Amino acid sequence: MPIEMPDFDVNVREAVRAFWGNREAARQKQVESGRADQGERASVTAGKNMDGFLAIVRQLVVANGLPDAQVQVSRKLLTLPGYFRPTKVWDVVVIHEGRLVAALEFKSQVGPSFGNNFNNRAEEAIGTAHDLWVAFREGAFGESPSPFVGWMMMLEDCDKSRSPVKDNCPNFPLFPEFRGASYSERYNLLCKRLVKEQLYSAAALLLSSRTGIETGEYSDLSEMTSIRTFFAGFAARVAVEAARG
Repeated sequence: MPIEMPDFDVNVREAVRAFWGNREAARQKQVESGRADQGERASVTAGKNMDGFLAIVRQLVVANGLPDAQVQVSRKLLTLPGYFRPTKVWDVVVIHEGRLVAALEFKSQVGPSFGNNFNNRAEEAIGTAHDLWVAFREGAFGESPSPFVGWMMMLEDCDKSRSPVKDNCPNFPLFPEFRGASYSERYNLLCKRLVKEQLYSAAALLLSSRTGIETGEYSDLSEMTSIRTFFAGFAARVAVEAARG
């Protein structure tokens, strides 16, 4: 079944530019108002940074045959039932004729601190997916095919995210692939394993430096975890739903 991904590379570059531009605009606004948060937090708390990627979701839903689907991005409409907890608020939810087509998470991380945030993001991603799939198994979403469950991380491409990291694990040895791995490599491993363990339909790592505010440039570390693979899988699931008639 063919899928449609019109102007995909152009749209991703625009989303990257919007990410950095929205961060800078939020930081400037808080500074001017005298309510600036500490450090990089000023660029995060205002939200909207990932809106360019949400626009790609909307475009692919329409392009692949579901113009009437509900692409939910408003927080009050993003809540899905869980199994180990009552509810979870996702970043994007796609619903068509009462069926859950997709549940998506779009995350980002910039320096200077990567360590604690990486562990927190990994724990959140693993727990969120496991909770959803058990809820799905137990009938929380009715009689419908498996949804597309996606997780994307946009990571600042810089020396600290690319540099080897030392770990202290005195009681038992680390898996060898983690020894000296940078945070970008660790996120790439995380994405691969989230998919291999069938926690997510697709998981992507997108790297971009702060110069992306002008150029929109980005890079991937592997085909399996590329942003194109991520959205191609999403588009295919939308096309399958559209083919149901």
